[in-house]
Amino acid sequence: MTTMRATPISFSRTIYRLHDTVVEWATALPLSIVQLASRVAIAEVFWQSAQTKLASWPVTLQLFAFEYRVPLLDSGLAAVTATTAELSGAAMLALGLLARLASLMLLGVVATIQIFVYPDHWVEHLMWTSLLLLILSRGAGVISVDHLVSRRIRAGG
Repeated sequence: MTTMRATPISFSRTIYRLHDTVVEWATALPLSIVQLASRVAIAEVFWQSAQTKLASWPVTLQLFAFEYRVPLLDSGLAAVTATTAELSGAAMLALGLLARLASLMLLGVVATIQIFVYPDHWVEHLMWTSLLLLILSRGAGVISVDHLVSRRIRAGG
């Protein structure tokens, strides 16, 4: 009776084949799926944040007055600006409508939060920034209003 033992060389080849298979599979994943998932994920973060602010506006105003202090901006104006940016940015990203502009706007929100409000939450902010930078640099993808508009413009109307 012969027993088969894996040699280091055959084990290495198996690992390389497995790696190549995973890379091939991952490469076949359409970028538009990644873009859509990124848009929906980050849109949800900002949509929920805005909904929380709107659910209790007096509390939101207090938070902006005493905890979310942003220099050079009146706390009421800061509350309205942040809520508007979160709502509109989230909706634009979810639809893929002017997604790069929405990403840029929300990157400003994240930068403001990181610098002035919660500097210790940099890991979470880095995650948000990563998704927003993907959308800013690569666009909304094929599954978006931006793509439909672009196709229509290129087709001549």
